[in-house]
Amino acid sequence: MNRLTRPDARTLAVVAAVAALSLLVTLLVWRRQDLLGVVLALLCVLLAILAAVSVAAARQHDEPTAEDPPAAIPPPLPEPSGVDADTLDALDSRDALRAVRDRRRGLNGG
Repeated sequence: MNRLTRPDARTLAVVAAVAALSLLVTLLVWRRQDLLGVVLALLCVLLAILAAVSVAAARQHDEPTAEDPPAAIPPPLPEPSGVDADTLDALDSRDALRAVRDRRRGLNGG
């Protein structure tokens, strides 16, 4: 048993667009305002959407696939300050915080 090949996006877009256009002409000529007119109008809208999606798929398929750009180097992580949360909770005054900063600057050679 042979499998039928799927039509490509361009063929599907053309067929759907022609079918939608023919339904639109039929609606305009008949001028029906009953259930059949509503069904034909909904079918026309569905075919127009199908044609638009097929065109978008064909365009996406035609675009050359660029290789993925190299991942950006993440910024370096900040160095730990050497002061844990308990120490920060214990320090209430600005003088104590200033002393810790001065001590750190002295250790870093600054």
